[in-house]
Amino acid sequence: EGRLLKMLLREGQFARIVGADVSFQVLQIATRRLYLKDMTPKQKERIELIQSALTYRDRRMVGFDAAALIEVIEHLDLERLPALERAVFEFARPATVVVTTPNREYNAHYAMPEDKFRHGDHRFEWTRQEFAEWVQKIGEQFGYTANIEGIGEEDPNWGAASQMAVFQRSVD
Repeated sequence: EGRLLKMLLREGQFARIVGADVSFQVLQIATRRLYLKDMTPKQKERIELIQSALTYRDRRMVGFDAAALIEVIEHLDLERLPALERAVFEFARPATVVVTTPNREYNAHYAMPEDKFRHGDHRFEWTRQEFAEWVQKIGEQFGYTANIEGIGEEDPNWGAASQMAVFQRSVD
């Protein structure tokens, strides 16, 4: 609801920042948290909030250097994931894509049963191996290379709480 957008706004190198969510309510919350109504016209030129679903092609998403899908994919039904993959990696096709998602193995650290997820809206949570396989598939299918890292303190048995892939588009 705006934390990443707020951080990006502080960095002058980002000329245009777009935040997207399928929920109008989430966009309203982000508008308030970013104090969009109080921004100077010059600040407002750099940021736009739009209602959009990452499972559909949206021309407004084309032409960006980077995209960040932070704790997003696990909220989709697995059968909708290919639609997101095509919309982001094939259609929008930014040079860099950052994807983070919970590491299911780390849930043992929270003494959670194996069949439970961290959030009621999560449709799936992947192990590190499952995430690595997905990342490799995306790279091969859409022409990206990727590095995977853990986010947070690493547990020797369970890894980190979240996992991140930084995709770089191969030269076209």
